[in-house]
Amino acid sequence: MRDQAPDIRRPEAIDAAWLTRALQTSGVDAVVSNFTAAPVGTGQIGDSVRFRLRYARGGDDAPASVVGKFPSADPISFNTGVMLGNYTREVMFYRHLADNALIRTPHCLFADVEPASGEFVLLMEDLAPAQQGDQLRGVSLDQAMAVIDEAARLHASHWEDEALDDLPWVSGSRAAPPSAATPEMVQALWGAFRDRYQQHLQADWIEIGERLSSRFAALGELHRGPRCLTHNDFRPDNMMFGPAGVTTLDWQSFAYGSGAQDIAYFLAGGVSPELRHRHEAQFLDRYLLGLRSHGVNNYSRDDLARDYAHGAFLLFLTAFFAAMVVKQTPRGDAMFIQMLGGASRHILDHDALSLLS
Repeated sequence: MRDQAPDIRRPEAIDAAWLTRALQTSGVDAVVSNFTAAPVGTGQIGDSVRFRLRYARGGDDAPASVVGKFPSADPISFNTGVMLGNYTREVMFYRHLADNALIRTPHCLFADVEPASGEFVLLMEDLAPAQQGDQLRGVSLDQAMAVIDEAARLHASHWEDEALDDLPWVSGSRAAPPSAATPEMVQALWGAFRDRYQQHLQADWIEIGERLSSRFAALGELHRGPRCLTHNDFRPDNMMFGPAGVTTLDWQSFAYGSGAQDIAYFLAGGVSPELRHRHEAQFLDRYLLGLRSHGVNNYSRDDLARDYAHGAFLLFLTAFFAAMVVKQTPRGDAMFIQMLGGASRHILDHDALSLLS
């Protein structure tokens, strides 16, 4: 059994034999006798399940529990994951990039995907007792600083690494296929979002949405600086906070793009406006110091300020785009409105809207 890799299956089809094969494929000499399974996390496009394991035979390295990630059981969210290439992208990250990305990620025991169908499975270490961040609650100053440190490590790991341009599963690379998010789609989704959430939207948020959706094609022209490996959905819901520090999850959207965009995305969406205003300069200085400590010396404070100023456009775009292409839930509604509002405040604070005139 040790030489037989497990197949790809949904969580309801997982059995003790499958878990045994997955563990043995990863080098864990154990035989699972039985287990319990329960949903975990708040993913919008993928479903995660914690498996608590019992063993017929297990050594010291046999984990008490593991977490599996699977395609969303919701047809709308599943189709979105396939359309955007999210499932293939995340599996390829764990297979080819996680080990040298410098940022802390879960140890992956098994990863496989069928790109044509979109079926995939990831089996990862259980990070408990670490706690998942909460987009709606935000993070503390100490947590935010730790996240900034992780971002600097991630971005430095592949700073101006042109080899990423040759990988078709890296979003934003030269080899990547054209994005499914066309200007026409973006405009249609913004209109639908505006109509659905009209009562929750402030006038200046609507102005930003109208400008951004009508000028979407120009958005990619704003970044003229160096590129690096980026997360592209860098927010508290995709992070675990625990004794070992911050661990970043959900690599479905990673790209070869602007590191400052990750910083703006996180600070606009995961930190209260008051905390961001008080410590924004400190956050940026810390990030730049982190880059330099990992050998990035060709990026100035002025360069960072320029790229950071328009970085929250991605957060705004993600909020209304995702809201309309995944299953609607009460928490999702609250989260997308919070993201849109945080992005709007950041965009207005930095006069970024003038860049799309």
